[in-house]
Amino acid sequence: MKNYTINNLRNVGLIGHGGSGKTSLIEALLFHTGNTDRLGKVEEGTTVSDFDPEEKKRGISLSASIAPIEFNDTKINLVDIPGYFDFSGELIQGMRAVDVATIVVSGVSGVKVGTEKAWDYCNKIKLPRAFFINKLDRENSSYDKTLAQLKNIFGISVVPIQYPIGTEENFKGVINIISKKARIHDSNSNEIREIEVPEELLEKIDECKRMIMEAVAETNEDLLDKYFNEGKLSDDDIYKGLIEGCASGDIAPVMCGSALKVIGMRYMLEDMVECFPSPKYSISQKALNTKTEEEVFINLDETKPFSALVFKTIADPFVGKISLFRVITGKLSNEVTVVNSNKDKAEKLSNIFFMRGKNQIITKEVVAGDIAAVAKLQYTETGDTLCDINNKIIYDKMNFPKPNISMTVLPKAKGDEDKISVSLQKLLEEDPTFTVNRDSENAETIISGIGETHLEVIASKLRNKFGADVILRTPKVPYRETIKGVSDVQGKHKKQSGGHGQYGDVKIKFEARKDGESDLEFVDNVVGGAVPRNFIPAVEKGLRECMIKGVLAGYPVVGLKATLYDGSYHPVDSSEMAFKLATSIAYKKGLELAKPILLEPIMKVEIFVPDEYMGDIIGDVNKRRGRVVGMEQEGRLQKVNAEVPLVEMFKYSTDLRSMTQARGQFTSTFERYEEVPETEIKKIIEDTRKN
Repeated sequence: MKNYTINNLRNVGLIGHGGSGKTSLIEALLFHTGNTDRLGKVEEGTTVSDFDPEEKKRGISLSASIAPIEFNDTKINLVDIPGYFDFSGELIQGMRAVDVATIVVSGVSGVKVGTEKAWDYCNKIKLPRAFFINKLDRENSSYDKTLAQLKNIFGISVVPIQYPIGTEENFKGVINIISKKARIHDSNSNEIREIEVPEELLEKIDECKRMIMEAVAETNEDLLDKYFNEGKLSDDDIYKGLIEGCASGDIAPVMCGSALKVIGMRYMLEDMVECFPSPKYSISQKALNTKTEEEVFINLDETKPFSALVFKTIADPFVGKISLFRVITGKLSNEVTVVNSNKDKAEKLSNIFFMRGKNQIITKEVVAGDIAAVAKLQYTETGDTLCDINNKIIYDKMNFPKPNISMTVLPKAKGDEDKISVSLQKLLEEDPTFTVNRDSENAETIISGIGETHLEVIASKLRNKFGADVILRTPKVPYRETIKGVSDVQGKHKKQSGGHGQYGDVKIKFEARKDGESDLEFVDNVVGGAVPRNFIPAVEKGLRECMIKGVLAGYPVVGLKATLYDGSYHPVDSSEMAFKLATSIAYKKGLELAKPILLEPIMKVEIFVPDEYMGDIIGDVNKRRGRVVGMEQEGRLQKVNAEVPLVEMFKYSTDLRSMTQARGQFTSTFERYEEVPETEIKKIIEDTRKN
């Protein structure tokens, strides 16, 4: 690859609803520019950006991948970002590396939930955006209808800069509205020919050009004056205004074409070069100056000392860890030592390369604004900053969504536990949106992620990448037991049949703690040496060991108060063990008489949904034995505060998505333990015994 300056770079993220054709669009652009010699297809598993076996199998993108293209002395880094909602972490990583987002919309299905979410995310991180209306060759596709939808939902900032020639199966070319040049794609010879704008479209093109001029004029006072005085703007003025308007996010240009038939790719590339901002215009990066501990904002600049942000990690079982980074300031040449300022450790960067899908293109230099990769960094993780030793800064971390669905991981083959543990650690480096926890109570490894598909993909990666076959199962609920009543019992252990015997005798009063604490409250009220002082710790220890298992369903006991007030001993046969055994007899008898109850974990749940789904959400919370404790407006969404038993929440991520057409989100945290209703106890006890 040639060397490029910051002005000759474009970093474009392709985002949008799943199935809108983002991967196919990248494939068409690669093929059109001669970067590939054949057009890859998602259905055949031959695309450059979907190279993971799991992506090929499922036919969807699962992780963000880079595909650089060289066009008209400009390098365009295309970032293919998954549209499926379970992989929102990949969206956050991929968007951190780009300067403009192209939201891909299907001309058949129009604006979908993923389109709205993409727009909202661009607004959230103040990222410039454009639209590409794809699939215009398909039956029932409509450019005008989709454009009207975009303008209606996202406002007047949506401005068409391209217009299609022909519809559905007769779609054959694209008109550049600004230059009023038209090109058609000859399907027989696969050539692009320039033609005159068809007469029937001239009026429409003039109308669209007026839209562009008005939008551009509104973003720049000088252009506004010129437009009012002269009634029009020159093409140079329009392009200048488009770059500024797109960079500030005030204008969202709309392009169009068909990725499958490779129609409209030339104009798309030209408009990326002419209208999209270079990294020079991108938003300043928030960072911390480690010397002064001050927050600073850094513009992308190739003249400053080197600094870069690692935005993604790939766990490759053969190559090792690959770190993808974006240079923010300065230049990076091969074989240099830099500092990981997050860990305050030196890292040697050797064999730097660009990535096109899984293919590595070795390079000697990377300039500010560009995206590259390096393998086998020792300390560096996703979100870390690499910088010159004299320019120690830490760039702002990425905020990933918290996992909201958990599954237990069980090995299919005995003895695979260690292999699974090591493999999960490697996948943790690659994916910051899932977590691994060890449930020591049930001796289970629990993985948590964004959705069911997310966890299924992790299980598939364990099998395909690391050879560790696993089964996913719903985790066990950490129920607890306690008592509601009071009991006063005697526990006596006596074994005296010749020789050295065993004798222990205790009288204990059992009741619930009044202070809300869960640990054992042990009270020693023994008088007159009925139980010798040296055996009293054995009684307390015996109780603690017994509390690991309750008498109802074998769950740990909490909130217990035990008062030892009397007993007896034998001068020869009494021992610590004898008193422990006597205590366990008293414990079992005492708890059975003191109205034992089962407690379940209650989660504090915050659900964010549009107004129209409120009735369904509240009804569903009630069905799950939950209760709504409050509602409040949060921006365009309603926030429902609820308390729901954990056992009812395991599949909530999937259910909420289907109830709200994926518009709803939720977070949940442990709140407290509460008594299980009578109707549920029998079922829980039966299930526990079965397991």
